[in-house]
Amino acid sequence: MPRDYNHLSREQLVEILQRRDLEANYGLVWERDEIEPEAAINHDYVGLRLDPALSCGPAPWQHLVIEGDNWDALRALAATHQGQVKLIYIDPPYNTGRRDFLYNDRWFEKTHRYRHSVWLEFMYKRLLLARELLAPDGAIFVSIDDNELFNLGLLMNKVFGEENFIANCIWQKAFAPKNSAQHFSDDHEYVLVYAANRELWRPNLLPRTEKQDRAFKNPDNDPRGPWTSGDLAARNFYSEGRYPITCPSGRIIEGPPAGSYWRVSKARFEELDRDGRIWWGKDGNNTPRIKRFLSEVKQGVVPQTLWTYEEVGHTQDAKKQLNEMLPMGRNADVFSTPKPLQLMERILRIGSQPGDLVLDFFAGSGTFGQAVLQLNAASPDAPPRRFILVSNREATAEEPEKNLCRDICAERLRRAIAKLGAHPTAGFAYAVAERIPRHRMVEKLPDALVWSFAQLAHDHPLTLFTRPLAQSRRGAHLLLYAPRASASAVRAVEAALANHAGPATLYTWSPDDYAHLAGRIVVRVPEALLAAFRQGTAGAARAVAQNNEVPVVGPAPASL
Repeated sequence: MPRDYNHLSREQLVEILQRRDLEANYGLVWERDEIEPEAAINHDYVGLRLDPALSCGPAPWQHLVIEGDNWDALRALAATHQGQVKLIYIDPPYNTGRRDFLYNDRWFEKTHRYRHSVWLEFMYKRLLLARELLAPDGAIFVSIDDNELFNLGLLMNKVFGEENFIANCIWQKAFAPKNSAQHFSDDHEYVLVYAANRELWRPNLLPRTEKQDRAFKNPDNDPRGPWTSGDLAARNFYSEGRYPITCPSGRIIEGPPAGSYWRVSKARFEELDRDGRIWWGKDGNNTPRIKRFLSEVKQGVVPQTLWTYEEVGHTQDAKKQLNEMLPMGRNADVFSTPKPLQLMERILRIGSQPGDLVLDFFAGSGTFGQAVLQLNAASPDAPPRRFILVSNREATAEEPEKNLCRDICAERLRRAIAKLGAHPTAGFAYAVAERIPRHRMVEKLPDALVWSFAQLAHDHPLTLFTRPLAQSRRGAHLLLYAPRASASAVRAVEAALANHAGPATLYTWSPDDYAHLAGRIVVRVPEALLAAFRQGTAGAARAVAQNNEVPVVGPAPASL
C-alpha cells in the first residue's frame, strides 16, 4: 500500500530522498552511455505507405505486413493500436555472434566489448513500445536461447514487471543429439511468456490429442463411456481421510499408505462406489481408484511448459516447411533457424482467440503469419485472427538491394494464401514505414499516409486512398477523408453523409469548411496525427526520457 507523505515537511522529504539515493537497487544494469548509438533511433513522425503492387488480394485488406525497422513500425502502431493487441510473438536475434544480429547495417560480432549491452538496449527500446500495444488481458511470447536467456528474463521483468511473469516454456528443437557437441548437445530453446496483467490474462486450453484420449478405456462396459482411473490416496492432510476399506473380494485395506490420506471422506467414498465410480480391478481385489470419464473432463487441457518436438515440431520441420513454400536455393542459409508452424500454432492457440489482433515485429520468414492463415482457414465460420507482421530489409553495404520483408516474408505469405485457396480474409496490405520530420508535416505528409492512419486508428480494414474523397465502412461507422474543401469534395462528403444514418468521422485539412456538418466528428489534419503519435508513444518515451535520450515536450494530448 502506498505511503502517505502529505504530512511531512520539506526537510523530511529531502532526507527520505537522500537515503533512498544511497540504497542499492536490484535489477538489470548495462552500459548505456558507452555503447554506439543505434542509427535507427529517430524522432520523426512515422506513417505507413501502402504499396498495392506488393499487397496480396483485393482491398479491403484485413492483415498488414510492414516493411521497415521495427522501431519505426512500433511507433506508428502505438499511435493507432495502443492497448489493442491480444498476442505479441517475437523471435528476436539471439546475439550468438553468428550473423544473426544486424546493428547499424552490419553484423554484430561475438567478440564486441559491449555485445550484451548493445543487444539489451536494442531490445529495451522495442519492448517498451510493445508494452504500449498489449491489451490489458494480452500477453507477449518471446523465443530465445541460452545466449541471452538470463539477460532477457531480467529485461522482461524491468519492462513488464516481475509480477506479470507467466512461464518459461522449453521447446525441444532437435530430434537427435549432436554427437559433435563439445560439452552438451543443445536440444532446446525457450519461450518466455509475460502478461500485460497477470490477474487478467488466462491461457486458452489446448485441444485434446488422440494420444491423450487413448488413455481412456472401458473395460467394465460402463454406459457412461470410456474412463481412466486416478489414485484415491494423496499426501495432503485430510482430517477425514483415514478409514478402513473392504474390497468386493472381502479383503480389508486398513487405510491409505503410510504418510498419505484418502482424498474423500468415508461417506463420499461409499456414495462414489454406489454410483460405479470406483474401480476395484477385474477381480475386485485391487486398491480402489476413482474413475474419471472422458465425457466429463474438460474439452481442452491446460498448457504445460515442456513442448516436445512431437507436439510442436523441430528445426528440420521448420526448414522443410519454409523450403516447400519458398524454395531457397542459394539463399538456403538466409534463415538457418526458422520456427516450425506447429510451434506458432501452439502459441496462437494459447494466447489468442478467433477475431483477435496478433503481432510479430521480428517476422523473419513469415512463419507466424502463415500459421494465422492456416488457423483461419481451418475454421472458416469463426471470426478470423488478424495479423500485423513487421520485417526489415536487412540491407547492408555488401547487399544494398537485399529486402527480406518483400522477397521472403511477404512472398511466403502470398504462396501460402494461394495454397490454402481463396478465402475472404486471407489477403494482406503491404506497407512501408515512412519517416517525416515533424516540422515538415504540413508540406511533406502525403494523403496516402493520412488515409492509412485514419483506417488503422478506427479499426477499419485497409484500402487505397482515392480522390476527391476516400470512404470506408465498418459496421455502422463511416470513415471519410477529404484532404481539401474543394466544391467537388464538399458535395461528395455531403452525399456520403446523406445516405448514412450512423456515426461518421471526417478527416480533413480544412475543418472549418465542414463546420456545417452537425453531429459529425471532424478531425483536423495534421494536428490530430501528431497528437496521436505523441500520445501513443508517451509511455515508452517517458521511460526512455528518464535516461535523457528522447525529450518529451509538454503533456500527452487527449486521444482522438
